[in-house]
Amino acid sequence: MRTARGAGDAGRSGKCDRCPGFLGPRRVIILSSVRLMESRLLIVGGGRMGGALVHGLLAAQWRSADIVVVEPSAERRSELAAEFPVLEVRADVTGIDDVDAAVLAVKPAVGEQACRALSTTGVNRVLSIMAGVPLARLESWLAPSTAVVRAMPNTPATVRAGVSAIAAGSGAAEADLQWAEELLGAVGHVVRLPEGSLDAVTGLSGSGPAYVFLVVEALIGAGMAVGLSQEVSRELATDTLVGAARLLVESGQTPESLREQVTSPGGTTEAGLRVLEERGVRVAITAAVAAATERSRQMAV
Repeated sequence: MRTARGAGDAGRSGKCDRCPGFLGPRRVIILSSVRLMESRLLIVGGGRMGGALVHGLLAAQWRSADIVVVEPSAERRSELAAEFPVLEVRADVTGIDDVDAAVLAVKPAVGEQACRALSTTGVNRVLSIMAGVPLARLESWLAPSTAVVRAMPNTPATVRAGVSAIAAGSGAAEADLQWAEELLGAVGHVVRLPEGSLDAVTGLSGSGPAYVFLVVEALIGAGMAVGLSQEVSRELATDTLVGAARLLVESGQTPESLREQVTSPGGTTEAGLRVLEERGVRVAITAAVAAATERSRQMAV
């Protein structure tokens, strides 16, 4: 496994009659570009993850002239235009002929439509961050010569603190994986895994932020239950989470070792941990990851 360091349950297969098109009406537009890499990058889908990737790439010294975003929603296009005033944001891919790489950041329900539209642009490598759409299906929707890399990111990517796993398609070479690592490295960490492991990744790190948020919710409620205000409880719970995570990363120690260091025999932490173990918190977390992993398998297109 290689690691690079850097910074839903929506509808699945089939056509979506209510979804705006990515191909659009036929028209010809000649675009000028100043390329940072071989050509400009096309990001199809300007939602939360697509927007996060734009933020990360710009922070990583990409020029706005080297990025094109396609977003069918007029409302979202207006938001993107306000957020990135010099970025080119379009309603569809018609007339785009100066890109050779694309990121698919759309809902799975419109994945096939987006892929078919991409096939008209001449892109030769695609990174998909769509949940639940296998490489074989993506490759069947795209032009035969397209190199495809599939990724499973998570929502902390929106603050450039995500972790993503990538898997190579049948036509993807080492250069394609390095390209995908460069893109996703702009919003967090990247690990390489076989595609068969991506369901487990979904169950652990893909859904993991929600588990952590639930723990913080519970800590806030617990703080209020023992007499603290909601404001103070939130501040203490949140900063405890951030500090503990930083200590785990920066100390290089195992979570077991750090837990033991803060747990004095007969002390307060030991009393609290005893209740958590008795109530089966560890078992519940294991079951949650397993359930999310299985659901990911079931939802695969």
